[in-house]
Amino acid sequence: MTTTLSGKKIAVLGAGKMGSILLQALLKNGLLSAKNATATVAHEDRAKGLSRKLGIRIGTDNVKAAENADIILIAVKPQVVEEVASQLRGHISPRQLVISVAASVPNSLIEKALNAEIPVVRAMPNTPCSVGFGMTAIAKGAHAAAKHVELATTLFEVVGRTVVVDEKHMDAVTGLSASGPAYIYIILESLAEAGVKVGLPRDVATLLAAQTTLGAAQVVLETGDHPALLKDSVTTPAGCTVDGLMELEEGKLRVTLIKAVVKATQRAKELAYSS
Repeated sequence: MTTTLSGKKIAVLGAGKMGSILLQALLKNGLLSAKNATATVAHEDRAKGLSRKLGIRIGTDNVKAAENADIILIAVKPQVVEEVASQLRGHISPRQLVISVAASVPNSLIEKALNAEIPVVRAMPNTPCSVGFGMTAIAKGAHAAAKHVELATTLFEVVGRTVVVDEKHMDAVTGLSASGPAYIYIILESLAEAGVKVGLPRDVATLLAAQTTLGAAQVVLETGDHPALLKDSVTTPAGCTVDGLMELEEGKLRVTLIKAVVKATQRAKELAYSS
C-alpha cells in the first residue's frame, strides 16, 4: 500500500467525521506525511483547532486546498457536493483524482459540475471505519481508470475492507453496509437485554453479545463458508440452539432484516441527486 500512496498529496474537502477518520488513519499508519496533507472546513475557528489537533494545514478555501493535490476527497454533506465540485471547475486537471464519500450522489453529477474529463470515484464507507473495521464500496466514474480505482482502494483499506462494484449497486451498498451497523447494534442490544433477562450482569451480557458477533463475522470472512452452513455447524441435534432458531423464525427476524435493507435501499434511491 505504501508504494501506491507514496509521495501523494491529499486534500480533504470537508474534514468532518469521515474526513477526519481517514486523515488520522493515513497519518498514523505512515501512508501520508503531514506536509502532503491538507483539509478544509466551513469555519475559520474550527480550522485552527483541527489543524492543531491533526498537525496539518487546514483552511476554508476548497480551491486553494485542491489545486496542488493528487487526490481530492470530497467529504462534505450530500447537498453541498455539487457546489464544492463547481468551485473546483477550471482549477484542477485530469492528472488529479476526485473521490466522493457522499451518499446518493452519483459520479455523473460531480463530473458535470467539474465540466472536464477529471477522474472521479465514488466511495461508500461505513462508521466502523473509525476503529479500522470499516467496509467501503468503490465505484468508478466515466473518466476513471484502473489506476484510480487502485488508489481509492488503497486509501480506504487503511480503515477496513473494500470492494469494487458497478455504480448501479451503490444504493444497495448504502442499504446494507452503510446502514447495516445500526441493524447490528439493535441486534446486539437485544441479545444483551436477553442476557440480563436470564440473569447475567449487563456488562457481561454486552461483552458476550459483542464478542460473539465479532467472532461469528470473522469466521465468515476467514472461511468463506455460507452463513447457513456455519449456522448448521452450531446447531446440534436436539440441542439448545435449534430451539433458539425456531423462536427467531417465528418472530420473522430473517424477513424483517431483509425488509430493512430493501427499505433503506429504496430510500437511498429516493435521495439520489440526479445529474
